[in-house]
Amino acid sequence: MNELPIVTKNLLAINIIMFLAMLVAERYGIDLNNWLGLHLFIADDFKPFQFITYMFMHGDFRHILFNMFALWMFGRVLEQVWGAKRFLIYYIVAGLGAGVIQEVVQYAYYSMELSMYSGVSLGGEITVPMSEYLNMWVTVGASGAVYALLLAFAMTFPNERLFVFPIPMPIKAKYFVIFYGVLELLLGLNPSMGDNVAHFAHLGGMLFGLGLIIYWRKTGKIYGPFN
Repeated sequence: MNELPIVTKNLLAINIIMFLAMLVAERYGIDLNNWLGLHLFIADDFKPFQFITYMFMHGDFRHILFNMFALWMFGRVLEQVWGAKRFLIYYIVAGLGAGVIQEVVQYAYYSMELSMYSGVSLGGEITVPMSEYLNMWVTVGASGAVYALLLAFAMTFPNERLFVFPIPMPIKAKYFVIFYGVLELLLGLNPSMGDNVAHFAHLGGMLFGLGLIIYWRKTGKIYGPFN
């Protein structure tokens, strides 16, 4: 990790440390994801600092493995191109934006589907009070910020060819990101999938990342191809 740019290296370290801390805390009956994950703003367990801390928490090994691999793969390149300060600003803004979009989508779902109920049945005869059920909605992960990195890489190096499993041939970065963006939108609009993934948070990170890049390019603060 000594050859990694400073911000990418520290982001990787913080995420890994927090994941290990979560595993240790579980042994003592402490759920760090519940404390530091992002709750819906109307839930009793919501705290404003969760908009930051949720970005450094992960649900399981596969979750953190994918995010840290993408952070290592794309983050180090972008940090070298943009510089540490601009890269960190982009990462944090995208992560915050992902959290905001996730909150908006969850609140819209609550308002349209659940606000008239006092409790929710979780199967059989078990009914959970609405206040307790809302506390179960916890968003964790760096995915929103990571998806923004994918977008930024594709906008900076649109014709760079990537190998993506299981596609047997290299695909240009710009098509790779378009594919993932459309896929996330379709999965997000199809709640019957029940995959417990915050697809709109991913899209929110990409959306805020796109807005920041467009702003920087209009003000002449960064340059790069977008074709």
